[in-house]
Amino acid sequence: MNSMPITNKRPLVEYMEAGCKPPKDWRIGTEHEKFAYRQDDLRPLSYGGERGVRAILEGLTEFGWEPVLESGNVIALTKPDNSSITLEPGGQIELSGAPMETLHQTCKEVAEHLSQVKSLASGLGVRFLGLGYQPKWRLSEIPWMPKARYDIMRDYMPKKGGKGLEMMLATCTVQVNLDYCSEAAMVKMFRVALALQPVATALWANSPFKDGEPSGFLSYRSHVWTDTDPDRCGDLPFVFEDGFGFERYVDYMLDMPMYLVRRDGRYINAAGQSFRDFMAGKLPALPGERPTIDDWADHLTTAFPEVRLKQFLEMRGADGGPWGRLCALPAFWVGLLYDGEALDAAWRLVKDWTVEERAALRRDVPRTALNTPFRSGSVGDLALDALEISHDGLRRRARLDGVGLDESRFLKPLFQIAEAGFTPAEELLAAYERRWRGNVDPVFTEYAY
Repeated sequence: MNSMPITNKRPLVEYMEAGCKPPKDWRIGTEHEKFAYRQDDLRPLSYGGERGVRAILEGLTEFGWEPVLESGNVIALTKPDNSSITLEPGGQIELSGAPMETLHQTCKEVAEHLSQVKSLASGLGVRFLGLGYQPKWRLSEIPWMPKARYDIMRDYMPKKGGKGLEMMLATCTVQVNLDYCSEAAMVKMFRVALALQPVATALWANSPFKDGEPSGFLSYRSHVWTDTDPDRCGDLPFVFEDGFGFERYVDYMLDMPMYLVRRDGRYINAAGQSFRDFMAGKLPALPGERPTIDDWADHLTTAFPEVRLKQFLEMRGADGGPWGRLCALPAFWVGLLYDGEALDAAWRLVKDWTVEERAALRRDVPRTALNTPFRSGSVGDLALDALEISHDGLRRRARLDGVGLDESRFLKPLFQIAEAGFTPAEELLAAYERRWRGNVDPVFTEYAY
């Protein structure tokens, strides 16, 4: 642990600046969450028991994963390559992949992970589902996982928004983490990523159900985030203001209330308290103490905007989904942001959008996805434009697999969605109305991994 006390924001800005890497060192980090459930009755897993989440995590140690314990409970797994498997509040299981050079490596990693968890789960009568929101079970029927961090958030969330507990227990996402080479590059990438996040939400819309019925949204997961916590969520209009950079983001984080502080392996509840007070030695939870850079790194993880800045950028707008779209998500953003010509083209696409237009997209896309009106067209038109830019960017990257194919092949399922104008959520709704005859249960078999 870095124990040097921080008394002003300069070290915090320097921490963000330290994320800058030359393009030759840029990597791709992909994360995805999935619901685990019992095959016989479709119920989400509890933590303990022969078919519990703990049994799955312990079983994965056979594949070289090292357990991370908290109060004697396995709450995560790690490997030396910086990949990890973590436990979300409602038992969702997340792979945080290792930093990869190419999308071919990323997709291989995802395939290996799914093969491991499926081979283990099959003997337990457990299966996995890739959707953005728990389609059947109410919050009261979803077991909480034993992590102290979640106890703090569970108490605090309802004080800030109406859907914070839904976010914790019932959502799954896929995201990609990407690097930047300078502050100016970070700003441009951040702006493009924020503006186009609703396009990603539309393309990946895959959560139309809640409590066993249509919710009225195509991405109910995305809608949940609009009523989770206004202090730490949203599309961050200040990112588009003149003068935005690392220091302005630090100010945003300093103004965002804290959740917790870690000391000696335990979490101290600091919910609602100020990091600025912490730097002044006036944090009520730890009077007289000042933060370290590790405290700052922890604090950065408690912001949940559509794009999050740490020492890299995290794109957070997509619903969880099936295997093919897990690989497509990093492909979409790598093509847009890791090629200079593509980034310029993407910026030209979005640079004149107004604050009001971006806010309207964030508000409306969860309900109507590709059919959301925008100017003289629709989000579906924007999606095709963005996909073409991304495709060209991936072709120019020219990272080939063993048979000579470049990374643009991972965009194929997205072009099919955009060209048809028919999202995965609408496919689910059509099945629900027709062959499933108003019963959501078949989703657990037809769409299982």
